[in-house]
Amino acid sequence: MPVSPHIPTLDDVANAAGVSTATVSRCLNEKQKVSPKTLEKVMEAVESLGYIPNFNARAMAARQSHTIGAIIPTMENAIFARGLQAFQEALLDQGYNLLVSSSAYQPDLEAQQIRELVARGADGLLLIGYERDEAVYDYLARRGIPTLLAWASLPDTRHASVGFDNRAAMRCLADRVIGLGHRKIAVISGIIDGNDRAAERLSGVKDSWQAHGFHLDDLPIIQTPYEIENGAAAFVELMQADVKPTVIMCGNDVLAAGVISKARDIGINVPDDVSVTGFDDIELAKHVFPALTTVHVPHREMGRIAAENLIALIEKRAEKATHRLDVSIVMRASLKGL
Repeated sequence: MPVSPHIPTLDDVANAAGVSTATVSRCLNEKQKVSPKTLEKVMEAVESLGYIPNFNARAMAARQSHTIGAIIPTMENAIFARGLQAFQEALLDQGYNLLVSSSAYQPDLEAQQIRELVARGADGLLLIGYERDEAVYDYLARRGIPTLLAWASLPDTRHASVGFDNRAAMRCLADRVIGLGHRKIAVISGIIDGNDRAAERLSGVKDSWQAHGFHLDDLPIIQTPYEIENGAAAFVELMQADVKPTVIMCGNDVLAAGVISKARDIGINVPDDVSVTGFDDIELAKHVFPALTTVHVPHREMGRIAAENLIALIEKRAEKATHRLDVSIVMRASLKGL
């Protein structure tokens, strides 16, 4: 009959290092309270024995798991990657771990993932945007789970958030486009149902269009999921219209990359035949040809501040943490004046 391998315990580490179990515990949980010499000795014992702390027991004792959950809408493109990386780095600096789920832009799936992360003992949650059933917010409030919303910032919100004004940012870009002489604008937007960021960006274009005296009936709009091939397909549809746009404003850089790629494939020159703009300024925006005019979002700063503010909520050093970031227009070769 096979013998079960011995799993190293806290006592084993203490014996190997010649210290008490309390000292080992401090080395693992409160390093700043231990001398460097003792810490080095204990960590050498941990490493040599292959000891793994029992985080479930630690969490039960401390009533805190030092784990934070994040639910993002998609992992299929780089929209959230840079911000989430900075978020995780800042969490690790403060001794927190990150669990990530993807909701595929499905509200019911996001609600299920929220419940599962809470059941796993997450100390707090990072969610993207505001638009979700009020019952979800009620559930989190009843469970006392600190929650922070990112990638969007709405005025007078009751929710903790770190983000930016999507509507104002897109209006600013549309103002710039119209100021360059464009009067035949088309929009390729993300699906706005259940996506407040996409809805706000589309509203920003509409705000600018109407403020300049134009009618919404003269603003072609296609809604499509955020994928390169969908941007390409929407571009083909728009260029088959009787009145062809001189500029296509896309709800993000992924859709815009699809437009630029398809234009090259079918012999349409960007920006001489049609200009293209995006939103987000992900790494892709600099590497498509021609390089993409877009709205720069400070993703890394947003991720870092989101981590700091959410930890402050968890550790009860703040009651509400709201931070609005500035964004900026990055002019590149994909947009030119008429």
